Amino acid sequence: MSTTASDPLAALGSLPGVPDAVDSVRKAVDRVYGHRVMRRRSNEVTAEAALRGSRGSAALAGADWNLEEVRRRTDFSGEDEARVVGAALRLTAEAGQLLSIWRQSPLRVLARLHLVAAGGATPDDAVGRPRLAGESVDEPLIEAPLPEAEEVAGRLEGLSQLIIAGGSAPALVTAAVVHGELLALRPFGSHNGLVARTAERIVLIGSGLDPKSICPAEVGHAEQGRAAYVAAFEGYTAGTPEGMAAWITHCGRSVELGVRESTAVCEALQRGAA
Repeated sequence: MSTTASDPLAALGSLPGVPDAVDSVRKAVDRVYGHRVMRRRSNEVTAEAALRGSRGSAALAGADWNLEEVRRRTDFSGEDEARVVGAALRLTAEAGQLLSIWRQSPLRVLARLHLVAAGGATPDDAVGRPRLAGESVDEPLIEAPLPEAEEVAGRLEGLSQLIIAGGSAPALVTAAVVHGELLALRPFGSHNGLVARTAERIVLIGSGLDPKSICPAEVGHAEQGRAAYVAAFEGYTAGTPEGMAAWITHCGRSVELGVRESTAVCEALQRGAA
């Protein structure tokens, strides 16, 4: 993340194309919240959005399971893909419990998310803390250069301070930066992509943009595909205005696709088909 403005996240919100993306997301979210089903059955839409968001995040982490398999499965131990799906489901369930902590102590939340994602799959002393010098990272999708541990610590602290300070940046911009920065840093030895996408979800919920968590950006990230996800992320790591704008608009499109998914759920519930 590179900008010299006094409110760097707000400055990103004025990049070319970003205001239009922010406005488009806001309108899409408002439309699904205005659906008649949301007045009576919002809890069901939230639950379905959580399931579909988990499936999407797991797909980007290499476990591209059919939604019905995720719905049916009860045992997520054993093979690698099952553990990835299980981690995604646990993270989605945990996200809503951490909203009150996020604005005061985002680093504590990130540590908790890694602990939940790992689920005992990594050595105890490596769970829930940023990696140390010389420690490796298991994140096959992201091949960008890996920052050194000292840089990771400094940038995590900077990100934390931005979140605690708040500001006038649109929720989409803040969520995209949190997501992109965590992908760039890969602060933990594993599960960084899952954690980054969960942190994005927390920002979108906690900001008030999506308070009922019915607009799963993870669905949109997966629908656009891994290649598009990586290409947009490369714009973030480049740090240019064009690259940052491309990443933010990609995240915005992902939210809109999540909205489309939940709108379809609403329509199915209205027909009595879900």
